[in-house]
Amino acid sequence: MNYLRLLFLLLAITSFMFLLIGLLKPWIMLWWEDVQNRKKIIQVYGSLAIFFLIIYYVLGWIKF
Repeated sequence: MNYLRLLFLLLAITSFMFLLIGLLKPWIMLWWEDVQNRKKIIQVYGSLAIFFLIIYYVLGWIKF
């Protein structure tokens, strides 16, 4: 269970790093999209980071 929780923490950190990179150069992180702007970066990678952090904390509350 701890390994799964660690995985979600690492995914959240990675998404946050991709968010920071995308805010500097949006084209690098959204090369497959027609529109590469900072709003889209925040929508994609910001929501992923929040989602993975929520799962990380929920797994911390659940005890098996």
